[in-house]
Formats: sequence, structure tokens, C-alpha cells
Amino acid sequence: MHADDLRYRNDKDQSDALLEEKTVKRVNEALAEHEADGPTGLRRRLLSTSVRLSRKMAPDIYALSDECVERLSMNIPLELYVYASPQFNAMCFKPEEGRLFVMFSSALLESFTPKELQFVMGHEFGHHVYNHHAIPIGYIVKGRQRPDPKLALRLFAWSRNAEISADRAGAYCAQDLQSVASALFKLASGLTGDTVKFDLEEFLQQVDDMQAVDEEPGQGAPEGDWFSTHPFSPLRVKALRLFFASNLMDKNGTSLDELDVGVGRIMSLMEPSYLDAKTDAANAMRQLLFAGSIVVANAANGISAKEIEAFEKYFEKGEFSDKLNPERIEEQLPQRIQRANDNCTDTQRMQVVRDLCVIAMADGDVADIEYNVLNDIADGLEVSRTFVSQTIEQDLEPD
Repeated sequence: MHADDLRYRNDKDQSDALLEEKTVKRVNEALAEHEADGPTGLRRRLLSTSVRLSRKMAPDIYALSDECVERLSMNIPLELYVYASPQFNAMCFKPEEGRLFVMFSSALLESFTPKELQFVMGHEFGHHVYNHHAIPIGYIVKGRQRPDPKLALRLFAWSRNAEISADRAGAYCAQDLQSVASALFKLASGLTGDTVKFDLEEFLQQVDDMQAVDEEPGQGAPEGDWFSTHPFSPLRVKALRLFFASNLMDKNGTSLDELDVGVGRIMSLMEPSYLDAKTDAANAMRQLLFAGSIVVANAANGISAKEIEAFEKYFEKGEFSDKLNPERIEEQLPQRIQRANDNCTDTQRMQVVRDLCVIAMADGDVADIEYNVLNDIADGLEVSRTFVSQTIEQDLEPD
């Protein structure tokens, strides 16, 4: 399997879009000008402030590294460094003079098991493999010309999704969910001894508790979460469990489409919900969900009370009205589909299809005519019909 196959789709979509932004281009041009004057002195700083690990000094660490390099098909000279710190940390620098530099804290090297360390290594290598350094978020956000708030939100959202891709690279290197999860537990808690025993299910319970303390369904994340560059560790573990259960790691696992929608829903805990966000994409998704829900619900024997109840869980109580004209709304559906295509990523369009499937299942069974409507909408959004059938077969509850 090629490393590109592991990359989270939202990371790729958002990265491609951000690279076309004027602000991102301006900062990259300025950095390129600076680099054209010669090396920035990164290697010298590393050599003077940390210890370069040679194969003779750290054969076991290099054995882990070599496995990662092979799995991710990397082809670049590599230098590993360690610096003195009681904190668990690792970082991968933008390549310079044809070399890739990766640095680990001393605490991390001494406290992590080989598989935990291999996950961290693969994660750092993943940032290089997926060219995450091409979007210099630190320079953009902290530079003299600060980005507008909308661009800042997009940058932070991309950064969190980039971490999901890097996590997958690390997990693919380590090949062990328990070690991956315990590594993230150690990074989050700072604990390594026997005082607290790591329990995967208990750790993941934090995600469910995050959902439970939301004031109302659909309110989205607290604003502070939107400006975090990393997903919360329990969210990362939950996303990685979906990754290990997918056909990327298990030939009989779930599809890539199901994986990305599942991860998208997890990541939405740190992002404004499309039900109340103000972006063009969110508006397009809401308008399509509104029209699609009415058309799907009306397709077989009119709109039932259970379908109205499911509809109002996505919108406001009382939002449904008997005065709505389903036939007229159906005429508007193609324009709303086109608007979603123009403004939304693949995963966002799949999310709307998934929510429309919930509406269709509200009264128990999905009639053939409802299936046809769902498939027509999926076709218009360039979403696989297989995704519709797989979603219908699951036991879904609106959330």
C-alpha cells in the first residue's frame, strides 16, 4: 500500500485549497526568497543544541526508523536527534539541504515502548510524506500581517486534519492499536508508571462525555477548540480505531468512504457544526439537507410524523410546516445539489447523504422509491450508491 492511500481526504482537500490562497502564497514566496540566500542554519543549530543519534549509538531506534521509512516509501537522507527535556515531544522539520531532520525529547525516548516510539516516528515522517510543511501555519498566523478570521479557522481546521493523516502514517508503521493508543495516552497525561493503568475503553469514554456535555445537539464545538492545531487525544484514538477497522488495515474492514465520514463526525466535535456554521459550504449543506429531507420523506406515501420528528432534530422545533410545497422544493433540488458541489468537499457531501439516509429510515423501512431518490441525490453529488446502501444497512440514529 502506498502512503498516499492512507491520507485523510479532508486533509488533502483543504491543503489543495489553502495552497491557492493569496496569503499562503505570499508567505511561501517570502520564505522561498529567504531560503534562496542559503541554508537557514537549522542543521548547525541542531548539532549545537542536541545530540545527533548515529546508528552505532542507537541501533534499536534506527531499526524502528528503517521499518517506517520502508513502509512509507521515503527516499531522503535522514538525521535523528535527541534533546534534553522532561516533556514528551517530537518534531519533524522542513527538509534542508536535501536532508530530513527529526528530533525527539529525551523523556520520550526513555519512556516509550518500541511500538509506541514507532508510532511517534511514523507520525513525524507522515508530516514530511504529506508535505504538510508546504502550509507554514506558524508563519501565517503569527506573522506581521495576520490572516482574516475565516482563513485562520480554515488553517486550524486543516492542521487538525493533517494530524489525522500523520497519525495514520504512524499507526501504519506501528501496526498495533493498543500501542498507538497508549502512546497518545502518555502524550496527553504525561504518565508512564504503574500509578495509573491505561485502559483504552475508559480513555475513549472521554469522547462520549464531550458529546454529552454539549448544551444542545448541533451546537458545535466551543470557539476555543476551533483555534487548536491538534485534535484532542481521545478524538485521535477514536479516529485511529476506525482506521484499524477499515480496509486500509483489514481487508474485510469498512470502506474508505465510511472511514472518512466516521472520522469527519468525530472531528466535528472541534469544529462548528454545519447546522449552525456561517460558511458557504455549511449554508450549501443545510439548504441541500432541508430540500433533500422533504423530497425523500415525501417520496413514499407522504411525510410521516416520525419523518417530521427526525427532520426537526436537524433543524428547529416547528421548522416543518404543512404549507411547504414538496413538488416545488423538488424542482429546486438540482440547483441545491450543484451549489453543494461548488462549495463542499467530498466528505461534506457524503455527510449530507448520510443525514438524508437517517431521514429516510425514520419510520422504519426505506421504500424502493425513497432509495431511488437517495441514489439520484448521491449521483448528483458524485457520492457512491454503495455508500447509500451501506449507510441504510447500519443502525443509525440522528445526532
